[in-house]
Amino acid sequence: MVIPSESPAARTLTQPALADLADIPATSRWVRSGAMRLHVLDYGPDDGVPVLVLPGITSPAITMDFVARELTDLVRPLVLDVRGRGLSDSADTEPAGYDLGSYAADVDAVVAGLGLRRPILLGHSMGARIAARAAVTGRHELRGAILVDPPMSGPGRGAYPTTLEAFLGQLDQARRGTNADEVARSWPRWPRREQELRARWLSSCSRAAIAATHAGFESEDFFADWPHVPAPAVLLYGGDSPVVTADGAAEAARANPAAELVPVPGAGHMVFWDEPETALATLRDALRKL
Repeated sequence: MVIPSESPAARTLTQPALADLADIPATSRWVRSGAMRLHVLDYGPDDGVPVLVLPGITSPAITMDFVARELTDLVRPLVLDVRGRGLSDSADTEPAGYDLGSYAADVDAVVAGLGLRRPILLGHSMGARIAARAAVTGRHELRGAILVDPPMSGPGRGAYPTTLEAFLGQLDQARRGTNADEVARSWPRWPRREQELRARWLSSCSRAAIAATHAGFESEDFFADWPHVPAPAVLLYGGDSPVVTADGAAEAARANPAAELVPVPGAGHMVFWDEPETALATLRDALRKL
């Protein structure tokens, strides 16, 4: 497919978006991964078990604040602005700048750069795929991995249920100036604050990053990595998710029998946004076990 290109300047953040950081109980950290400058929100405490949080395809780090801030009594959440999102650099000019190998290399760089000892990887959607690849190929010892509703599309499988056109249409809305009411038309179940954050932060995402990652959902096979993700590993999925269906969950259980699979009843693909209380309780149980 042809990946849309754009000037890095096309990624924008308004003053109200940047001011959102004043309300986040986290410290900005910066790490280099090759030439890439990556931004991480570190929620502390410094002596907590590090949990590196890897968000989804159009989710800058700040959009997972409502999850991270509820975990600091258990662990030390650190949320990555994945390359091409939020405050991290774009990789639009690199031929394979948004493939799983590049994303996993960034995970290695963050773990090394911040001196994270035996972290837990926690990824949602795209981030779950990254976590799987990093758990298999990474250079650092992990305490475990929690994958939340990873896309199971891939070669010879069905298409990812949300089209690229839908993602890019929402990006165009954000760049011309959207609001929470318009976001709510696409994501009506979300808490109002999360709709507001998406309205302000989606424009920070690179068009090329979204397009290349979406293409990867269908060209890179999750099941090439998943059987090799070492224990302890947990796969959380939405009970009503169109991404991890009942058949997909059954296949995942067969492919990695040492892993624990846990449904979140009533949740779709956007597990934490759809059922915040239930999903957070389920996540906390999984973290306690690790």
